[in-house]
Amino acid sequence: MLTNLNNYPDFIVYLDQHINGEPIDEKLHLINEFKVWLSQQVQQNGELLNDKTISQKISSLKSIEVTFTVIIFGETDTEALKNIKETVLNDETYDRYKGVSGSSIDYYIRYVESRPSARENESYSREDFLSEVYIDEYALGKLQSVLQNKKNLILKGAPGVGKTFIADRLAYLMMEEKDDSRIQMIQFHQSYSYEDFIEGYRPKVDSDGFELKQGPFVKFARKASRDPERDYFFIIDEINRGNMSKILGELMMLIETDKRGKSVNLLYSNEKFSVPANLYIIGMMNTADRSLALLDYALRRRFSFYDIAPAFENSTFTEYINNIGSPIKMIKVIEIIISLNKTIIAELGKGFQIGHSYFVGDAFSIDAESRLIEVVEYEIIPQLYEYWFDDEDKAESWANKLRNAYDGKKL
Repeated sequence: MLTNLNNYPDFIVYLDQHINGEPIDEKLHLINEFKVWLSQQVQQNGELLNDKTISQKISSLKSIEVTFTVIIFGETDTEALKNIKETVLNDETYDRYKGVSGSSIDYYIRYVESRPSARENESYSREDFLSEVYIDEYALGKLQSVLQNKKNLILKGAPGVGKTFIADRLAYLMMEEKDDSRIQMIQFHQSYSYEDFIEGYRPKVDSDGFELKQGPFVKFARKASRDPERDYFFIIDEINRGNMSKILGELMMLIETDKRGKSVNLLYSNEKFSVPANLYIIGMMNTADRSLALLDYALRRRFSFYDIAPAFENSTFTEYINNIGSPIKMIKVIEIIISLNKTIIAELGKGFQIGHSYFVGDAFSIDAESRLIEVVEYEIIPQLYEYWFDDEDKAESWANKLRNAYDGKKL
């Protein structure tokens, strides 16, 4: 695509300075970078922004900087930019470029969000994952392959098997760095709706009436689409607590692997929206909650499902146990848990097992013995009484075995 540089006199000056080895005007450089980015933006009608519109937006931002004594070009704090926008729109005395002020700042916010982070993120490797997540290398290979191929993954398992931690670390591994700006986590609940997740009308904060608000998924998906060279991860905790068909609405189709990049019009705004190929969705499902309905078939075929099991016999977990205080008592309790889980599988199902995450945390490095007693007494034993609410004798029997293990009494 050819561009008539006569329409960009600032850019001509910048090129002239660069060619002649003259000192570069940093602000001019920032403005020109933004101009180039604007020239690549597609509008709702599918057309690129034209030169006149680009010039108007640049002029508007320059005017705001001068009038309100603020910095826009070079500002990287999106919250600060949003505050500037609010100040400008609420100032009744400012009328120059009033019509394009809000949209110009919105474009600059999108530009900032699309830029690679200047901060050097800590790298994250396969070895890092295996050292802190208690699954073996073979299972990790399968897990990573499933997510890469399907793009939508649900980690299912009993409470305490580390589903949330695994989702977070899996995202780090696929990004090869700890970049939390490319991860968003939310939690579903029974009242969660399309209006919360995609878009809907919400009461205005400072005045009467309602305004159309984008939900977290739309915002994050559009952020990912502006940065197609890098992967983004949307993580949903307790995914089966919400009515997924109702929450996703017309987006049920768009999250499919072969439908990525295709557009539909959103329900309220009627704007075109698509789910980019570089956006991965990871959900977590608690299989021990009897109150939750199973996901319907239409939704199931859009996700891959991976069972996360307790990792008491994982070599990395065993090494961790042997290196903390009071390992003998911990080992005895875990031996009882392993035996208990066999009974749970036989009578209730594998989704009700006791997970290894109960025994992981900073508190164990401070006072392992006290923390062990707390976990057994106030977390695991109450769970057993929930499991066998109709057979208290069985729950009491297992509770006594666990107490005897950390008391050091004969079993």
